[in-house]
Amino acid sequence: MFRRFFVVLLTLSVIFAAGYWALRRADIPYDTLEKAYASPDSQFLKLSDGTRIHYRDLGPKDAPAIILVHGFSASLHTWEDWTESLKADYRVISLDLPGHGLSRCLAAEDVSVEQFVDVVDQTATHLGAQSFTLVGSSMGGHTAWSYALKFPEKLDALVLVGASGWPKAEGDDDNGPLVFKLLEYRMARALMKDIDMSGLIRSGLEDSFVDQSFVTDTMVQRYSSLSRAPCHREAILSLTRARSDRQVATTQALSQITIPTLILHGTDDNLVPVSAAEKFKTAIPHASVQIYERVGHVPQEEVANESLIDLKAFLDTHLKGDEPEAMEQATPVNLETIETGRN
Repeated sequence: MFRRFFVVLLTLSVIFAAGYWALRRADIPYDTLEKAYASPDSQFLKLSDGTRIHYRDLGPKDAPAIILVHGFSASLHTWEDWTESLKADYRVISLDLPGHGLSRCLAAEDVSVEQFVDVVDQTATHLGAQSFTLVGSSMGGHTAWSYALKFPEKLDALVLVGASGWPKAEGDDDNGPLVFKLLEYRMARALMKDIDMSGLIRSGLEDSFVDQSFVTDTMVQRYSSLSRAPCHREAILSLTRARSDRQVATTQALSQITIPTLILHGTDDNLVPVSAAEKFKTAIPHASVQIYERVGHVPQEEVANESLIDLKAFLDTHLKGDEPEAMEQATPVNLETIETGRN
């Protein structure tokens, strides 16, 4: 009996090993990735620690500055619709965080929200943006509000798009992408580090949008390829580990943010529950919120035009002093009703 069990176990191990080796994918050199994904507007900045950061700096240099920070495993490409529209009236700076996009990664274990805050600050300083509006999506939103707490004197306004950072509360939906659930386990992270993740990446992207037509083969290929830059897979996996030094959102901390703040969130966000939007609004004194019905985790892509109207109204009000017509006309959404309906 034991011998038969051992044979079965050995056979399964051989099959698994063969599959693992078949799915292994090597890193893609940065030079190769730059040829595919850099644009004519791409620029690179070498930071004090030697990290090379990919960024774009568009629009009039004397206009009010906006810095855009993407989310987990994403890149500055997520902002392309917004950038194209905003650059006529604003100086628009977007960047790839370390371990993402075309930015280098020197040590995977150093990649963290705390490092991202420092990278945003070094980039802004290098580009001479003495004050600016900081916009962050998802993990980039976590970076943005963390930056606002550390460097409040440098910000004109804050925009949080599907922002993360609140501790998971009892009763929160656990319907996030499979890839994020797998990444919670150390063994899964170790096995996933070197294999082809295209299938899981596609699944994660599909969970990020309500309208599945946004998830194209080109998008999946870009996410998959950029994740295979040297050090990137290790960095992304490192970000999924629980860290005792990670700053989490609290009402007490966020109440210190006194600059104008706009919160944008989709009702069908599977990664960050829409209840987080109400928590940010309650915690931050001068915050307003816009909720998009039947929209997922990235409204800057899924409802680019609608979210741009709200963003521009906010910017016009707080940076130019115009009347907030678009936001006054927006239909308010009852977050409590949404949450009750979903539960």
